[in-house]
Amino acid sequence: MITRVADRHWHALDDDRVVGRGYAEHRPDGRLFVCVDAWREATFDRLAEAMVAELPEPLYTVVDEADVELTACWQRAGFTIRRREWEYAVPTDPRTTGLEETLPPSGVTIVPAGQADEGLLRAVDRAIRDEVEATAGWQSMPAEVIPRPDGDTIIDPSKYAVAATPDRYLGLIRVVTVNRPRIGLLAVRTVEQRRGIARALLAHALGTLHRAGFAEAFAEVQELDHAASALFEGIGARPMNSNLELVR
Repeated sequence: MITRVADRHWHALDDDRVVGRGYAEHRPDGRLFVCVDAWREATFDRLAEAMVAELPEPLYTVVDEADVELTACWQRAGFTIRRREWEYAVPTDPRTTGLEETLPPSGVTIVPAGQADEGLLRAVDRAIRDEVEATAGWQSMPAEVIPRPDGDTIIDPSKYAVAATPDRYLGLIRVVTVNRPRIGLLAVRTVEQRRGIARALLAHALGTLHRAGFAEAFAEVQELDHAASALFEGIGARPMNSNLELVR
């Protein structure tokens, strides 16, 4: 039996024993993501059927591509693959990355994380987001870098290092360390691209992590973002696994 136990939570019951759980949540960009935890495929199918019958579409979910059984379960529920995202393990040692001599272009300096002017930081973030929205669109980006419904796009300014001229910022990189360092965002204004700014920001961030004792950082790259893939693979980053985003 499938029962809805809360606003967006479902249980699968067998003789009053919980044998599976499903839940749905809105991500910061407003999209509705679903998840099912069940040992048996038949239980998964019943939970998924109940959830999609009661929730508004479109619905999204993310799975490890190596988990072919879970992917097949969602496909039986009517979900199709929307995009693929690679996770890279990125070395931090400049002798490995080849970034030890990397400097920003003339007239540009790197402002370390925690030292950026918040007003200029928000201005460059907004400008870059507008440029991306006009091309690929932020829907192609990982959920955590998509603007929140209230429009706030800089949650913790202390996590950002920036490339700067005296009067404005040209690009930014965000590194978050919880259990391991993760590069969550690396972006440069369109008119400033192909000058080595992204590479200089990456060299700065990785060098900082290396001096702090971290051997590796991690980053996710959308499969179709060939420029980002080339940048990371060019410094010795290794693809570790891939995630699939599915949509119904």
